[in-house]
Amino acid sequence: MLSLTDSIPISSHLNDTRFNFLSQSGSRNLRQVTLVCSRPRVSFPQRNICRCSTTEQPPPQRRKQRPAKQSDEEKGIDPVGFLTKYGITHKAFAQFLRERYKSLKDLKDEILTRHFSLKEMSTGYELLGMHRNVQHRVDFLEWAPGARYCALVGDFNGWSTTDNCAREGHFGHDDCGYWFIILEDKLRQGEEPDKLYFQQYNYVDDYDKGDTGNTIEEIFKKANDEYWEPGEDRFIKSRYEVAAKLYEEMFGPNGPQTEEELEEMPDAVTRYKAWKEQHKNDPASNLPSYDVIDNGKEYDIFNIIGDPESFQKFRMKQPPIAYWLETKKGRKAWLQKYMPGLPHGSKYRVYFNTPNGPLERVPAWATYVIPDADGKQALAVHWEPPPESAYKWKHKHPLKPKSLRIYECHVGICSQEPKVSSFSDFISKVLPHAKEAGYNAIQLIGVVEHKDYFTVGYRVTNFYAVSSRFGTPDDFKRLVDEAHGLGLLVFLEIVHSYAAADEMVGLSLFDGTNDCYFHTGKRGNHKFWGTRMFKYGDLDVLHFLLSNLNWWVEEYHVDGFHFHSLSSMLYTHNGFASFTGDMDEYCNQYVDKEALLYLILANEVLHALHPNVITIAEDATLYPGLCDPTSQGGLGFDYFVNLSASEMWLALLENTPDHEWSMSKIVSTLMGGRQNVDKMLLYAENHNQSISGGRSFAEILIGNSSRKSPASQESFLRGCSLYKMIRLITSTIGGHAYLNFMGNEFGHPKRVEFPMPNNNFSFSLANRQWDLLENDVHNQLFSFDKDMMDLHENGRILSRGLANIHHVNDTTMVISYLRGPNLFVFNFHPVNAYERYTIGVEEAGEYQVTLNTDEKKYGGRGLIGHDHIVQRTISRRADGMRFCLEVPLPSRSAQVYKLTRILRV
Repeated sequence: MLSLTDSIPISSHLNDTRFNFLSQSGSRNLRQVTLVCSRPRVSFPQRNICRCSTTEQPPPQRRKQRPAKQSDEEKGIDPVGFLTKYGITHKAFAQFLRERYKSLKDLKDEILTRHFSLKEMSTGYELLGMHRNVQHRVDFLEWAPGARYCALVGDFNGWSTTDNCAREGHFGHDDCGYWFIILEDKLRQGEEPDKLYFQQYNYVDDYDKGDTGNTIEEIFKKANDEYWEPGEDRFIKSRYEVAAKLYEEMFGPNGPQTEEELEEMPDAVTRYKAWKEQHKNDPASNLPSYDVIDNGKEYDIFNIIGDPESFQKFRMKQPPIAYWLETKKGRKAWLQKYMPGLPHGSKYRVYFNTPNGPLERVPAWATYVIPDADGKQALAVHWEPPPESAYKWKHKHPLKPKSLRIYECHVGICSQEPKVSSFSDFISKVLPHAKEAGYNAIQLIGVVEHKDYFTVGYRVTNFYAVSSRFGTPDDFKRLVDEAHGLGLLVFLEIVHSYAAADEMVGLSLFDGTNDCYFHTGKRGNHKFWGTRMFKYGDLDVLHFLLSNLNWWVEEYHVDGFHFHSLSSMLYTHNGFASFTGDMDEYCNQYVDKEALLYLILANEVLHALHPNVITIAEDATLYPGLCDPTSQGGLGFDYFVNLSASEMWLALLENTPDHEWSMSKIVSTLMGGRQNVDKMLLYAENHNQSISGGRSFAEILIGNSSRKSPASQESFLRGCSLYKMIRLITSTIGGHAYLNFMGNEFGHPKRVEFPMPNNNFSFSLANRQWDLLENDVHNQLFSFDKDMMDLHENGRILSRGLANIHHVNDTTMVISYLRGPNLFVFNFHPVNAYERYTIGVEEAGEYQVTLNTDEKKYGGRGLIGHDHIVQRTISRRADGMRFCLEVPLPSRSAQVYKLTRILRV
């Protein structure tokens, strides 16, 4: 959607911008004409407004095209389709889904009354915030419906509250609460203002290419000689010449001047035929090459008849962009005459006068924010580096993999030094390590700007800004680009479930009112975390959040999002109620339907604009349909996180003796017991210990154990064995995605604890001890994790179908399952070892060990000899399968067998 004050050059109109022109017929019918289409888009059905042919006969049959996509009604969309799929017969929940689906359609209709399309709804960052305009100015647009006065204050105007402002009721403020401020560039002393030369950034090596030094007259003469047909240039100089000439031909030089003087006019076809008869003896070059046929019906579609030669000539005609670019001055020439109204690096805030008094805020759409000296107030920074300094992308997005092996990271703790690390530290240290470790994606937490470092980045203050603690926006672009160069996808953990409650740096009381972005009263405040809850039913809030998702993809080329803590937004009790799994809990009065509609819209928009984007849902309640299509009653996510797995492992390690572990409970928890198991993301442990204060698994299992005494050696072997087994079964038994937190792959022995008042702001636990990789123990654990990732890469474990779990024995504490040609066998018993344990298999043949947790190179005992590496099946039924293997199983060990040779029986 374009502002009326925007000036659009022809070059950007033809090259960069796509316009949707909508005309309304009645109250519901929309007609869309697309002039330029350069990106994927959310589109609506189109109506043809003309038919073209080269003769008066019916047009020849065209090349067969793919059928157009059917609308929802034509495809017969079933909003509760997944109920039948998963056997859910709960009537109240089915009715809730139907009502929700209707509400979604009504919401889309409401959106389209204010926006051209869902794409325009999710590209608010193109207008809001600070943007350079080609007409020697910077435009600022902000939404603050509760304010009475708005001004920009900063070091560029001496923090004046009156120099750059917009008042209520004057130009710059509309009825929806959007404030518009223009910052004019200043003409340097002794310089003449440009008439046709607008600033034009040419993002190429020779960025001043547009400044040729030619005069306007010389460029126009060159265009007339080389481009325009004889006589066409006259129409450029006088836009009314054609209209005046046609009027004179129709009515004569003394024609009617008013409607009263205008007599009854014949229809268009009669007038056209009479004109053609009058000029039938004129030279062919003077006659039009097209005929317009109108059958006289109201709202009829016109036929345009023309000769093929004219059509071809018209198609070959290219816009005179080259001549237009010659009238553009590059940045150097522009800076010679003008001083920027808002120079790059300027610090600023937005000033509001409200019914409760004046206040200053960081703009909601600011893209770079830094704290001031005392840390109580933040400042927005205008980030507009010159083209020669701006970051230029080098690598494309990696291909979307069939399975994910995610390396979760926090930039601030990636260094070994006790400090807040930077994007540059992360690029040099973590990216090569993640690639070497065998992961195919990284997931970043705490990247979006937040106030308090110890909150890990979850209390977001500025949703469009990269955290200045780690570097500049261009530094983050380089991180993403370097990751793509290594073949690593980049995911961002996004927090749209709540926001920081800080008034001076965040969105709370942004315009002086309590209901600008958030709900009022209890619903607007998280019961336990002290954060604010978004008002998802407000169109302007939806505009802000949907645009935010699209911003990170468009501006920083991220490949997907991990949606944090959905249960906080899906329920008015913020997910802190006891869940029994009854379907009533997913459709009762505590469910926030507006939040559900936002998540559905978010997935629809993201997947429509960026088909390869990946979305991951983190919901402790496992809301039904998280990963089902939105057209069938689902929320549309690609993966969901099984949060129970990590909690189960922690409870077993801290509270349950080894011999009391239940194999059935382990399997049922890891499999989720829910629908869409194939879309489940599993992890043994992630970054949660950083905010819960708990210990890491390595700290619990290994700690300060050593091999000096027999007792400590036994404790050490136990810890290392369980650490490897837990990670192996977690990464192979579930769906198509696995996650590991930075450092856990080599058994980082200490928990994560960010500097905060209760630890005297210590950085001792806010780092990663990479030097431990030189230690034998941690290097052995890393070797195992790396070989486990190689097993996933070469054996494509995660990308295969679900595991066939055919042996779960709580007495022997043995678990076995098949996944493709791979057989996984786990013996969790703390004491019992089995020389010839019977495990069923479906295929007869030879099975070879490809991974063994008990090998000495992984810190194990090496109890399985080379003569047991290859096992041959026995023709005896076991575990409901036709054949079996008799394999050796040392205590606390796991082996992976692969079918290497099939035998005919």
